[in-house]
Amino acid sequence: MSGNATKNWRNVVQRVVKTEMSRRDIRYQELSERLAAIGVMQSADNLRNKVNKGILGADLLLQMLSVLNVKQLSFDDIHEMLADVEG
Repeated sequence: MSGNATKNWRNVVQRVVKTEMSRRDIRYQELSERLAAIGVMQSADNLRNKVNKGILGADLLLQMLSVLNVKQLSFDDIHEMLADVEG
């Protein structure tokens, strides 16, 4: 995968997480607390850095989506986000 493709996908990860947090009015501190409740220790600052870079493991992404109570992700939305970041 080229550098641009990797960067584009990282931007999509960032958008997905931030969108879901925004929909629920959740800040990084609360996300950190929710993750701690399921045994995942991540500081608010660490989460912010990972999300802003779009670099996090699949396990953390799924854990975050779980504690945010995301019921489904639309791949149409994901493809739309990808198309948007690709310009």
